[in-house]
Amino acid sequence: MNFEPHETLRSVEMSEMAALSILMNYPPAFDECDKLLPEHFPTDWMRSIYAEMRRQHNAGEFDVISLSEALEGVVSLEDLHTVYRYNDHSRSIKKHVYQLITSEKSRRLYQLAGFVQTVAFEQTPIQDRIDSVAAELQKLEDVEDFGEWVDAHESAIKHLDVLEQREAGTNTGIASGIYDFDEMLDGGFHKGNLIVIGARPAMGKSALGLTMGLHIAQGACVGFISMEMSRTDISDRQVAILGSVPLSAIKRPKQGLQYDRVVESVELAKTRRFYVVEQAGLNILQVKAKAKALKRRKGLDVLIVDYIGLMSGLDSKVSRAYQIEEISRGLKNLAKELGIVVICLAQVNRGAADRGNTPPGLHELRDSGAIEQDADVVAFIHRPIMVQPELGADWQSYAVLRVAKNRQGRCGDVHLCYIGEQTKFSGWMGEPPKKASSKRGDL
Repeated sequence: MNFEPHETLRSVEMSEMAALSILMNYPPAFDECDKLLPEHFPTDWMRSIYAEMRRQHNAGEFDVISLSEALEGVVSLEDLHTVYRYNDHSRSIKKHVYQLITSEKSRRLYQLAGFVQTVAFEQTPIQDRIDSVAAELQKLEDVEDFGEWVDAHESAIKHLDVLEQREAGTNTGIASGIYDFDEMLDGGFHKGNLIVIGARPAMGKSALGLTMGLHIAQGACVGFISMEMSRTDISDRQVAILGSVPLSAIKRPKQGLQYDRVVESVELAKTRRFYVVEQAGLNILQVKAKAKALKRRKGLDVLIVDYIGLMSGLDSKVSRAYQIEEISRGLKNLAKELGIVVICLAQVNRGAADRGNTPPGLHELRDSGAIEQDADVVAFIHRPIMVQPELGADWQSYAVLRVAKNRQGRCGDVHLCYIGEQTKFSGWMGEPPKKASSKRGDL
């Protein structure tokens, strides 16, 4: 069965002829064909012409005669002259390239339907089959072209609109709810950015993610992907955060749960566009698929991933460092592609605890340095009381969020208050506790 794309076959042939003719008559047009490959041409002999033209163009100049000599026995000189004299140059080369690429993708999509039918009846695990189909679909997706050159003056003129929007308050960052952190980030999180929040175990990275997510959800759409906590655990924490209810009372309500606060948290939840999915071991393609689905349905603004160390690589045979690199690059690309903020929680290496009572550093991000490279902002949570319980009551609620990397701004420490019984963070009021020295180091 022959497949015909949405455009008529005649239309595709015209684009083939027109594109080749433009390139023959005006070789500089090759500069606008970096995405056009020989396989995008459905007609064999035209595909051969384009492949040879591109080869000769990369090597130097070409003409009809040199093409004829190289393609002897494949394409006749008469056919080459027919292409050369084809006079439909009414559309730009970019439009012809777009039509050829789109048509080729349509053909591949049709072929993929057959692949899906075959995979559906294989005896391999269902999730492996779904992943293989998702990987093939991913190859068909268009990637936005960020490679167009823009001169300084044109860029400055366009940026004036952005500055006016910022002044008018229509183009601002997304506030995390922690004022000092937002100030350090010049107004909060900015779309297209990858934010990494790292911590040793039990320092409160999930609590901080939920605290910020529920605050942001008052005015934006937030997706929270949990690969560690169950949906019940997340719901317990949501009630605790929104209703200022002790988590222990939620787990054991017979010991004195204030139901009026629970009802208040339910009412507040109505005002939050906060969506949760609970699934362990997701890979980057699955995360992308879930994010895109939420973006289509609800208009996703911020995606929180808890946490990167629990994500799976596409290929279990490669090293974990390579898998993490694949994941972090994928999350950064997802932020840019969807125009959202991606907040990714991460654990640090156990060796960080050996350095004493200080926040971790960039080099201690677990499994791969790619996280540090890809992230726009990297911050680490540290609660001194967890390392030195003898510090006393003054330190019980104190935490520091150390911004170790800020691609567009300054770095430094943000003082936080951790309300343990409600598993949430807020800004620290007043001066931080007095630093205490010990043999294990100090903050």
